[in-house]
Amino acid sequence: MGERDLLAEEFERHRARLRAVAYRMLGSISDADDAVQEAWLRLSRADTQAIANLPGWLTAVVARASVDMLRARRARHEDYVGSWLPEPVVAFEDGKSDPEYEALLADSVGLALLVVLDSLAPAERLAFVLHDMFAVPFDEIAPIVATTPGAARQLASRARRRVRGAAPPEDADLAQQRALVDAFLAASRDGNFDELVAILDPNVVFRIDAGGRGPRAREPVTGAAPVARQVLARGRPFARLARPALVNGRAGVVIAPGGTPMAVVGFTSARGRIVAIDLITDRDKLRRLLPQPSDR
Repeated sequence: MGERDLLAEEFERHRARLRAVAYRMLGSISDADDAVQEAWLRLSRADTQAIANLPGWLTAVVARASVDMLRARRARHEDYVGSWLPEPVVAFEDGKSDPEYEALLADSVGLALLVVLDSLAPAERLAFVLHDMFAVPFDEIAPIVATTPGAARQLASRARRRVRGAAPPEDADLAQQRALVDAFLAASRDGNFDELVAILDPNVVFRIDAGGRGPRAREPVTGAAPVARQVLARGRPFARLARPALVNGRAGVVIAPGGTPMAVVGFTSARGRIVAIDLITDRDKLRRLLPQPSDR
């Protein structure tokens, strides 16, 4: 094997971890792939003999690229209508999921946590993701954000407090999650307002990401009764077409009339109730989903 082939082989050993870092930073698989590709391009042009710690060097490149993308995204989102939600990682129960999705799903982060992470400043998000999720020491994080290790520690600490305050501990049992989602769908199909309210947390939040455009682009709805009314007013047809799926490792559903995915719904549960419902209809974020068998 030539030198470039050996370098590519070495890079591939780190690709999954780099992609996981970038996805947590960006909440977008396509953007994460761009950040990883940037790391490969930089590596292919670098003097590899001068790189003492290749995993750390690659992580720093991906992190810097992710921060640049986050800053550019913030400028674009100034005119975004409704909620911005992450690009979902979906596994279908028939086993037809993209193998790369499966790799991400095995160590995925829930949509609700990614929404909280998106509220952080880019440097805070970077410090939290690298240190708390990937155990990168602060003396390696500091140069990426042009600060001191102590300041990097403070960035992570601030982010940690915001995450703990905004994201309650999730119910970890997948069977319990699925039972809640099934009960939600049944109550929605039956038009049972009281049953819906009983399933929902009093402070439940319902977010819709339609790509920042169109009549479905709405601000979040909060509270069990308002969310139940919203679901019954607009969501009963979705409930009838829902197919079970794993959405970022949690029980969720895909809406695929005629076999073409038109929506993904992620659910977050805590304390035995649904605390967040995330409806994604943005076509750009659904383009990686495979067609599903038709009901017809």
